[in-house]
Amino acid sequence: MISDTDLIEGCQREDRKMQQQLYQRFAPKMYGVCLRYAGNIEEAEDILQEGFIKVFRKIGSFRGEGSFEGWIRRIFVNTAIEHFRRKSYLQPITEREETTVENKYLSVLDSLAEKDIINLVQQLSPGYRTVFNMYVIEGYTHKQIAEMLGISEGTSKSQLSRAKSILQELVQKHIEKHKRVP
Repeated sequence: MISDTDLIEGCQREDRKMQQQLYQRFAPKMYGVCLRYAGNIEEAEDILQEGFIKVFRKIGSFRGEGSFEGWIRRIFVNTAIEHFRRKSYLQPITEREETTVENKYLSVLDSLAEKDIINLVQQLSPGYRTVFNMYVIEGYTHKQIAEMLGISEGTSKSQLSRAKSILQELVQKHIEKHKRVP
C-alpha cells in the first residue's frame, strides 16, 4: 500500500497514477460525507468531483499538520457548504417555532439502518441538512457554523432545531410505514 506521503508527493507532481490512487483510497469515505450534505445522488457526485478537483489543486498547501484524511474531509465539508451557500437555501425560523420544535424533539434514530437515516436526512431542505450535518456529524459549534455559513448563531440553532423536528416526523412515518408491511 502506498503511504500518504508518497501519494501527496506524487499528486504534487501531478502524477496521474498517484491521483488515481488517492481518489480510490478516499472517494468512498468522502462520498459518504457528500451524501450527508446532498439532496440526492447526483448532487453528491457533483460535490465529490468538485471536492477532488480542489484536493488536487490545493495538495501543495497540505503542511503535514494533523491527518491527511482530516485535511481532505475539511475540503469536502467546505465544498458542500459552498455548494449550498451559492444556492442560498438557509431558511429563517421564528423563535416560537423553535421553542415548539425543541419541546417535541425525541430521538428515535437508533432503530433505523444507516441507509434509511441517510435517505431521511436527504429529505431535509438543503439549509436544514447543512446545519444538521455540520453540528451533529462534523461536530462544529453553532458559533463556527454561523461564521462558516454567514448566518447568526440563533439561525444556526433554529435550523438545527427545525431539522431535528422534521427528522423526527420523517422517522416516525418511516417506522409506521414499515410496521404495516408484512
